Formats: sequence, structure tokens, C-alpha cells
Amino acid sequence: MADREIIAPASEAEAADIIREAAASGTTLEIAGGGTKRGIGQPFEADRTLSSAALSGITEYNPAELVLTARAGTPVAEIEAALGENGQMLAFEPGDWRGLTGMDGTPTVGALAAANISGPRRISAGAARDALLGVRFVNGRGEIVKNGGKVMKNVTGLDLVKLMAGSWGTLGFLTEVSFKVLPRTGTEETLVIHGATDGEAANLMAAALGTSTEVSGAAHLPEGVAKRVGLDGGAATLLRLEGFAESIAVRLDRLRAALPGAPGTSVLDEARSRSAWKRVRDVEPFAGTGRPLWKVSVAPMAGHDVAAMVLREVQGEAFFDWQGGLVWLQLDDGNDAAPAIVREAVAKCGGGHATLVRAPEAVRASVPVFQPQPVPVAALSERVRAALDPAGIFNPGRMVWNGGRKAA
Repeated sequence: MADREIIAPASEAEAADIIREAAASGTTLEIAGGGTKRGIGQPFEADRTLSSAALSGITEYNPAELVLTARAGTPVAEIEAALGENGQMLAFEPGDWRGLTGMDGTPTVGALAAANISGPRRISAGAARDALLGVRFVNGRGEIVKNGGKVMKNVTGLDLVKLMAGSWGTLGFLTEVSFKVLPRTGTEETLVIHGATDGEAANLMAAALGTSTEVSGAAHLPEGVAKRVGLDGGAATLLRLEGFAESIAVRLDRLRAALPGAPGTSVLDEARSRSAWKRVRDVEPFAGTGRPLWKVSVAPMAGHDVAAMVLREVQGEAFFDWQGGLVWLQLDDGNDAAPAIVREAVAKCGGGHATLVRAPEAVRASVPVFQPQPVPVAALSERVRAALDPAGIFNPGRMVWNGGRKAA
């Protein structure tokens, strides 16, 4: 993806003027925040880069209302610092993917919405999309659009809030977002089950999530991955409990009693637990390698079967988050990233979707990066995109494979 002239409007009105002129002249725009995820998606050509980096700052935050509104270019670190001062957090535990993409820059809150980035707590608190209450954005006509609000039920007509989440800058230029926030969880500890196979771990995680112990994170790391997270003792199945220390102690005993068939266990104290889950959240075991990396979402009990089917045919390794429903799959095959093998495994194991998060540009140009949609869904998606960006100026071709022809 070539470097382009970067325009960073200082106001929403300025952004609208730029987009209006671009639509009139047929100038295509790469939509970006801090630039940390530029290498995700199909390679495409654009005339200029429109960045939200200068649209920064928290515009409204009343801790008592559990809602924070910020301009799209606000650094995530600034958001988390403000929430931390008030004992609150973004419940969906967003990850920092700079280690995966190899990109410099600063993660922004608008990008969390645009890419729907969600971490380990998704199994208990939902995804970024579920916490997103409202958006302001500029559509492809240069019109300023506001949708949603400060309460979960403020939705009328087309739910553009949910459409913008995960649209990767193809529907509009986000200028402001509102998120529901929650009180911080207090302390935490993690029960580690040592030595379980992938299949055994799937059953153990399902049993743990079926208890009343309020597990807020469930991940399984095969032995090699566990070592990179700093855990010895073979494969590690992690079950996180959060809250008051007295409550955690009682719930840990109850959780152990609910898993009588588990191999040996140990407990990570707060510091070690936070460190381990941060590494899982940021996919640190697979950071910095440059090898093809897939993010596969399937039913929780299907994750280990998908990984096994793929790894029987292609060398690589995997680990599992979201109770096994999220498979991070790193492959050694650098030629074509084995998309047919990955997606066939997903289909045979009940369906889901697989996204090629990291691969060389030539590989991403030759395969569908995002899960191909069924024809009726693809047609509907195209109608929505055309309604919001009729001239097709935003990130043209980023999410849709064109059979290997580079989008222009």
C-alpha cells in the first residue's frame, strides 16, 4: 500500500468540505485514524489519505451516566486514562494490534469502532459494537450524519451505529463516537489448568462458563504459546475471575469443584493475571513474525476442530480465546496463506468467518481477506455502501476481493 498525501482536518465541517470536493472530482480517499491497521484488508489504491488524527479530545464524560463521548482521533490511551481516574473502563477490553501489523502510530477510539476490536472480556461484556451508543460521521456526499445517542434504546430507522462498527472506513468518515463504559472490576485472579489437550480444554472452558462463578475470560494456549506468555507447565487453559478479593476466593473454590476432571492447576495473582491476559488480548505470541495470521470466529466448541483440520494440512500453530470461539491461527505457508483450507475447515465445523489479519501485500491481493458473503448478503451490503458513498470514494476495494485485480 503506497504512501499517500495525508490530510488531517481540524474540524468536522472541514472534513465535510474535503469529502464533498473529493466526491465531486472523483478523488478517492483512504480513511485512517492513527494508521495502526493500514495493512489489514485488500490492497487498494487511493489518491489521498484522510486522517482523523487531528479530531482529538473527550467532548463529554459524566462518570455517573457511564457514557463517554470523544472525537474519533482521540488516542485510546487518553480514553483509558480518563476512565481509570474515575474507576471505570471500556468493558470490551480492546486490544493493541501494533505488534501484529508492524505499524507505528497511535491507536484511536474511532478505529476501535470502525474495526470492532474486542478483547477477552467479549464473552461476558460483549463486543465493541455492543458498547457503541452513538456516532457522528461524514458520508460520501459530504453530509454530516448523527445516529444513536447516549442510551442503548436510542435507535430509530436504520441502525447506522451498528453498521459503522466493523465497516473499516468503507461507509463514512467517523468524527465522534459515544461508548457505554462500566465500573472497573477491582482485582482479578486466573485459574490455570495445566496440560489439557485442545479438545479437553474446550470441554473445561464450557463447563467453567456454565457455572455461576462469573468467569470473565476463558482462553487456551498450547504449550509453545503458553511459554511465550510466560507460563510454564505445558499447555495452559486460563479462566479469569474478577471482583472483590473475598468473592474471588470463594468463586475459585467453587470453580475448582466444578471441574473435577481437570489436570493440575495453579493460580495467577493479580499482577501475573493482568500480564497474561494483556498478552492474550494483544495476540503477543504471534506478534512480529510477519507470517500469515488468521482471526477465525466460530462456535466455541468448534474452534479446536477448525484448528486441527487446518494444521493437519499446513504447518503452523494456534491459540484460543472467547471460550474457544476465537482462533488465532498463524501459518508457516507464506505463499498463499492457505485460504481455501482455512475456510473449508470453518464451513465443515458449522460455519463462521475467517479474516486474514496479516500477510504480505501480494498475498492479500490474491485471496479474499474478509470472509466472502453469500450473494444476497453481498448485494445488500453493496446497496448500503452505495447509499452512503455513491461515488465510491472511501477505501475503495478494501473489504471486497476483486479476483486478484488491484482495486483502483
